[in-house]
Amino acid sequence: MPLFLTMSGKTNAVRDSAAIPPPAGLDRRAARRAATRQEIVDAAWQIARENGLSGLSMRDLGDRVGMRAQSVYSYFASKDDIYDAMFRQGYEAFIAWMDVDGEQPATDAREATRFFAHRFFDFCTSDPVRYQLLFLRTIPGFEPSPESYQVAVRALDDMQRTLTRLGVTDPDSADLATAVLTGLTSQQIANDPGGDRWERLVDRAADMVLAEVAPHLLMPHRPTTRTSA
Repeated sequence: MPLFLTMSGKTNAVRDSAAIPPPAGLDRRAARRAATRQEIVDAAWQIARENGLSGLSMRDLGDRVGMRAQSVYSYFASKDDIYDAMFRQGYEAFIAWMDVDGEQPATDAREATRFFAHRFFDFCTSDPVRYQLLFLRTIPGFEPSPESYQVAVRALDDMQRTLTRLGVTDPDSADLATAVLTGLTSQQIANDPGGDRWERLVDRAADMVLAEVAPHLLMPHRPTTRTSA
């Protein structure tokens, strides 16, 4: 999936900045701290979308949330810790976006695969900065924490289970699908932002992947005929 998982749109419906409620049972002080951490992460997304991921600074963050830069360190030990919170939040948003059980068209495997391919592509192209953080090694030296990395692993596992439900049993199918779709995404963002040049290729790309990992699913269904005795 993302390079982190191989380490050895037109829609903005799902945004990382959606507030995450603090865990049940927190006292007031802990709840306020959780809310402040969320505010800092929201501000980090805003700055990154304005200035790029590398343009994030603790001073700008402090100004955005109304505190001194040094105070930000009392909530996050380093800038990489903020990137880590953004990474985790981004993958939680991705999982929620791809969880469309019951919404996908109840048709054949080809149409269902195309549907999920468009969902993936739309999520990625709707927010280029988030896409860069989740799927590219944009920040030198940054590695997600084990806890955040597990959210990314869960996202890949969910995709593999979806493909399995469609009848795709190739163990590398999710890796191949994400490689193809992120390639289209990168081309779209880099060379036709806001357009549809590579979006128009999503259906063909989905068919290509399906033809490689489960060609039998592309064969037209032919009802069996009984011969009379």
